[in-house]
Amino acid sequence: MSDDIDGMLQLKTWAIVGLSNNSERPAYRVAALLKSKGHRIVPVHPSAPVVHGEQGYATLKEIPFPVDVVDLFVNSTLVAGLVADAIQIAAKGVWLQLEVIDEAAVEKARAAGLLTVMDRCPAIEYAKKS
Repeated sequence: MSDDIDGMLQLKTWAIVGLSNNSERPAYRVAALLKSKGHRIVPVHPSAPVVHGEQGYATLKEIPFPVDVVDLFVNSTLVAGLVADAIQIAAKGVWLQLEVIDEAAVEKARAAGLLTVMDRCPAIEYAKKS
């Protein structure tokens, strides 16, 4: 899995599902960190907010440009459908945040050739590299 972590941290465009302007939420802070590390962040939330100066979209399928990583800050019950969408939009990887777990969806993503990380946080992984 560490190869997938390292590989995904090299990818540029991250769609962050569940990202809103609520600064109390982990997604908000992780998105800020990712942006500070040079990643392009794309908020994905039903209300499609602008977050950290980046235009949001209601769904992954509405994003009009290629996405490298789909980062999931959602309830585990929503993961399977979002992984299917990630495969459909030709993302290169899916990252399931801490306590977001769906083994079957991760296996489906791997079978489709995507890099996968589950139950990890990119902010923590970046901190390990410092």
